[in-house]
Amino acid sequence: MSAVQATSAPIRHPRLVLAAVCALALMSTLGVALPYPILAPIFVGGPVDNFTHFAGLDPKLLMGLALAANPLGILVGSLFVGPLSDRYGRRAVLSVTLSATLVGYLLTAMALDQRWYLLFVLARFGTGLTEGNVAVARALVADMHEQVDRTQSFAWLNACLYMGWLLGPLVGGLTLRFGDAVPFVLASLAMLPCLVILGLAVPGAQRRAGPLKLLQAMREKQALGLLKQDKVLAAFFALQLSYSMGINALYEFAPLWMFENLGLGSAGIGWATAAQCAAMTSASILAGRLPRSRRPLRRAGLLAVIAASGLTALALLPGWFGLAAIVGLGVPLALYNAVLPAWMSERFAAHGQGRVMGLLSTIFCLANVLVALAGGLIALLSVRWIMGLGGVMCLLAATLLLRLAKREDGSP
Repeated sequence: MSAVQATSAPIRHPRLVLAAVCALALMSTLGVALPYPILAPIFVGGPVDNFTHFAGLDPKLLMGLALAANPLGILVGSLFVGPLSDRYGRRAVLSVTLSATLVGYLLTAMALDQRWYLLFVLARFGTGLTEGNVAVARALVADMHEQVDRTQSFAWLNACLYMGWLLGPLVGGLTLRFGDAVPFVLASLAMLPCLVILGLAVPGAQRRAGPLKLLQAMREKQALGLLKQDKVLAAFFALQLSYSMGINALYEFAPLWMFENLGLGSAGIGWATAAQCAAMTSASILAGRLPRSRRPLRRAGLLAVIAASGLTALALLPGWFGLAAIVGLGVPLALYNAVLPAWMSERFAAHGQGRVMGLLSTIFCLANVLVALAGGLIALLSVRWIMGLGGVMCLLAATLLLRLAKREDGSP
């Protein structure tokens, strides 16, 4: 019995399961999003000590390394978490990863409280290893495509993900005043209701997986192996990596942009990020109501052009106009994210939904790491240069997307 067959049986009460998956995604993303508005104030605006000036390095470089550690962990974890859920079941994999994430947040909080930079980075990396749960959530949604509309389901899932990105920065920004470790303690507590919902509403594996051992499954089923099996996926990998690098320039360095150009603190950055995520949530809900596009790749390419224009504007616009651009960019980013996963789940379903969604998460996290490391260096010159580079990467992705769309439209 193959792993794909093991997860393809009809699910009872699919809409209830969809609601549970959306709730899991919201609370899990809340924890992931917490650090983004608070790292700039902690490192750049924090006290001069062994944490913010570890090994005599510039705080911006240390912030870049801290930003890269978590997505690097997610990158490594995403190679295996989604594919393993194809074989061992969605609920089993989620229960292990959510529990480990809870522990990781507590270690992160302890590192901040004790001002141990190396432990902080290692804890962020370790937490990331188990935070590739979005791939499993998307796979669960894709499993139900015969029972609930695929595009609409992904739109609702994305809306909840964006709500997590809305609430996370708010919680982080508003609770930082009580101590650097407090936001991460709250993130760990958010994992408890996730585990309860998982046990009550998400079904276990429909059938037992084959005898493949864990390490063998991790080696043979990891997501990047798909690039050798499918030339279209290999082409998609390149363009999606370029696009993800562009939008991660916004996600990771918009807080620094607001800190330097507007003088916003953690609370102000949290509110601005929440406004952007509110725009993304609204756009994602709207995407679920729009008629299904017959040319999803063409639509995605045009949305990437809009994203490129917005990022380029951030390299040029003065403070408050730039803030409006940051918020407004949430709309095309959300619409893009509603189109692409639905197309991927339909186009590459034969490879296993967990594996395909794992590849999508892997691409995003790889881009996250690359942008965090490169951006930490570029930020020494100007954060506006990072936004300009992000615009170039999105424009390149749009060009490749439209080319792929032309090729796919012409194929049987």
